[in-house]
Amino acid sequence: MSAAHALYPTVQLAAAEGASEHRPLIITLFAAFVVATLFITVWAGRQTKSASDFYAGGRQFTGFQNGLAVSGDYMSAASFLGIAGAIALFGYDGFLYSIGFLVAWLVALLLVAEPLRNSGRYTMGDVLAYRMRQRPVRTAAGTSTIVVSIFYLLAQMAGAGVLVSLLLGITSDFGKIVIVALVGILMILYVTIGGMKGTTWVQMVKAVLLIAGTLLITFLILLKFNFNISDLLGTAASNSGKGAAFLEPGLKYGATGVSKLDFISLGIALVLGTAGLPHILIRFYTVPTAKAARKSVNWAIGIIGAFYLMTIVLGFGAAAILKPDDIIASNKAGNTAAPLAALEIGGGSGSTGGAILLAVISAVAFATILAVVAGLTLASSSSFAHDIYANVIRKGQATEKEEVRAARWATVAIGIVSIALGALARDLNVAGLVALAFAVAASANLPTILYSLFWKRFTTQGALWSIYGGLASSVLLVLFSPVVSSKPSSMFPDIDFAWFPLENPGLISIPLGFLLGWVGSLISKEKADSDKYAELEVKSLTGVGAH
Repeated sequence: MSAAHALYPTVQLAAAEGASEHRPLIITLFAAFVVATLFITVWAGRQTKSASDFYAGGRQFTGFQNGLAVSGDYMSAASFLGIAGAIALFGYDGFLYSIGFLVAWLVALLLVAEPLRNSGRYTMGDVLAYRMRQRPVRTAAGTSTIVVSIFYLLAQMAGAGVLVSLLLGITSDFGKIVIVALVGILMILYVTIGGMKGTTWVQMVKAVLLIAGTLLITFLILLKFNFNISDLLGTAASNSGKGAAFLEPGLKYGATGVSKLDFISLGIALVLGTAGLPHILIRFYTVPTAKAARKSVNWAIGIIGAFYLMTIVLGFGAAAILKPDDIIASNKAGNTAAPLAALEIGGGSGSTGGAILLAVISAVAFATILAVVAGLTLASSSSFAHDIYANVIRKGQATEKEEVRAARWATVAIGIVSIALGALARDLNVAGLVALAFAVAASANLPTILYSLFWKRFTTQGALWSIYGGLASSVLLVLFSPVVSSKPSSMFPDIDFAWFPLENPGLISIPLGFLLGWVGSLISKEKADSDKYAELEVKSLTGVGAH
């Protein structure tokens, strides 16, 4: 057993003891957020009358409201917990997650956000099916949306298990699994009762709380170092035990040729992945006009940009005030670095300030998780109900009431699957798990979206090859990668069936997705409908005829 693992009960207990005197406060904060968001959900549920209300919130949100909700949807547990942990343990190489997520957001906005909003109605499948054969393309789009959402849900579930177990001093695996299950049940309630309206309001509240909480910790960390960034970085490097190497590339990605390739693969997945994430894309259907969509984009850029700058301070601050062994002992992947830093910066274990700050930051992180899982579940259940049930199984004959009922049942099923997989992924770094979701999204969804919007000769066969080929290759490579087996940090550390050396499949699966879409279209016997493409082009660029 390593020194870090030997320390596990001590550190977990220290965090728990730091909060134990104020356990009623902690439980009250958690309960207050859950009750408040459930109240919002029930209130929104009473106003959810139609399919448009359930899927798109009735398209009644303003640009500012949607920008806030988009930010809340995008700033996930990976951002708050995973990135801070990755920076605290790996310095510069962890900081690359912050840059990757921010640049990815800009790519999504420039390439697909507004054209998709103008072209679709409720889901990504609406855009893809506009000039293709409906049933096969909608089936593929629905399948891909559900798989990508479940990968992303894994990260949020893992974050929830780590966070609440740290706060309540739960060390048993069974206890963590129970926490994951409770998060799953809350997620199911949010979506089945509130639909898009309830989910959007929860995301807005969560965005405000997350920015406020992150700003508070950032301010306190900078105050501790007299707002001297150089001192902060120098202390972090010294405290890490790695010296100057902590502030230079190569600590995680660069020791070997394989790790360098892994870094390139990660970078490609992060930058291209957001533009294929269904739960982000459907947010642009909730505003009434293209102008409101652009305004929401501008608000989101400002909010998200500020947040990712603060995660850098959070991560290096945690490295400066905590020992790396303590971080690893609490959670092998570093996911508890931010809450532990909050405890320490507030006065340390046993102090009132530390306990209160730990409770506040943990409640904010929990709010983050609940809001994001609701958005993910809504995206996948909407795609199943609208694309697969209504347009494939019922061949367009389903009533709005039947469609919404199918979405609610799909939410329950997706919730159960997410709980089961989240229990297995509880010890993996949440930022790394989200990077996998990005890779699957960039491999399966992005090529098809871009070809549909911008390539006249794209055909149904090309779409199917691109979606299924990108999806199968990315999932297969993840399954046989060190993420799942062969390493102490793997999902199954005691067995080894990893033959693919990279932890992120993007380097192989993303180009393959684009290649398959291109080849499939070129050799297809079906001729692309140029008239439909012209209609889609005008609609996507101008918004004329958009819902």
